Amino acid sequence: MQARGRIAATDGRKRVPAFDTTLLLGFSSALGLGLLIGLVRERHHTHAPVAAGLRTHALTALAAAIAATIGLPVLLVALAAVGLLAAMAYQATRRRDPGLTGEVALVLTFLLGGLAMRTPALATGLAVVVAVLLYAKQPLHALTRDTFSEREVSDGLLLLAAALVVLPILPDRTLGPFDAINPATIWKLVVLVMAISALGHVVLRVIGNRWGLAAAGFFAGYVSSTAAVIGFGQRAKETPALLRSAVAAALLSNLASLSLCVPILWTVSPPLVGDLLPELCAIGLVMLAGGLLGLRAGRDETVQPPTAESRMFRFSHALTFALIVAALTFIAAALAAWIGPRGAMAAAALSATAELHAAVATLASQFSRDGLEAGEARWWMLALLTASLIAKSVIAWVSGGKAYGGRVAAGLLAALVAGGVVVWLT
Repeated sequence: MQARGRIAATDGRKRVPAFDTTLLLGFSSALGLGLLIGLVRERHHTHAPVAAGLRTHALTALAAAIAATIGLPVLLVALAAVGLLAAMAYQATRRRDPGLTGEVALVLTFLLGGLAMRTPALATGLAVVVAVLLYAKQPLHALTRDTFSEREVSDGLLLLAAALVVLPILPDRTLGPFDAINPATIWKLVVLVMAISALGHVVLRVIGNRWGLAAAGFFAGYVSSTAAVIGFGQRAKETPALLRSAVAAALLSNLASLSLCVPILWTVSPPLVGDLLPELCAIGLVMLAGGLLGLRAGRDETVQPPTAESRMFRFSHALTFALIVAALTFIAAALAAWIGPRGAMAAAALSATAELHAAVATLASQFSRDGLEAGEARWWMLALLTASLIAKSVIAWVSGGKAYGGRVAAGLLAALVAGGVVVWLT
């Protein structure tokens, strides 16, 4: 007979005490993670004896599991003992190896062994992360010491501070007249612009200019195609030789952004997807063709990737972009409040200059409420795309200069013409 988490058996006259299978899982997880971390530590010190290797880590993890089973006081005493042993090991080996990685890994193995008795899956998952970090010692040292410069580290710290320090303390609710401005949302745009520019910088240094810009552009479009247009415009202005590749990346980012409209429409109003799919496909194909032509034209670009001393992003540009979005959002909210429901789509068209996907959701919502016919919805979709792509053309002109802005605008307007033709013919 089997009970939850326990196995019990009978001999016909009396019950044999049940055995808790969760204990077996916890102990086996603790032993496994101890062996894993110990194996990595021992293999990385084949040239010299290591204070805590395979057996020590396995025994430490099992000791933690046993202590956790007995009770918290025993666990704390055992943790203090392991910490003392780690300190003694450091004193004995600091002349040969002044680092603290081995000692910290031993204490961490103990903590993971204790955690395995409560959540084995989490403990073993964290043990794998620890093992990877220990195994990747040389690549990580090369990355931090040789690859990234002081300027890049400074930019990275600024980005992390903006995302992990400033963003969590901002109120995530609408404020001010018409409840139009959400400080957390506006700051997210600042973080996105910086992150996308940093992504392009890193990918360029790792992959190279031609394919690096294309990959960064397409995937950045899923986050914010407007921010991508700005980021690649800055890249084209700083390095004119990358103009054609930057244009291709900008067009591919808009292709990715356009593809997001389909799941948004499907979520809010599934019947509308079939009506709008022809024009969306036509616009997307033109953007794809423009991106591929830009890649082909840029195949002979031999300019070197950005150096370690070049800036990953410019904070002032990101902040200016977010303020523009906030102003446009406020104007759209004011129009909706003054004109009423009839101005909903006009406000959506205006807001599409800053955020296309929110405007597309508004269109789908109006259609689902029978506020729009299918034919009207198709023209409104084209209007939303027109507002968005024209705004991005202007932004491309401002951020990247005449050459970049003109080429990006030509590609986007050609896509709009293709969409308009499809709507007109059908």
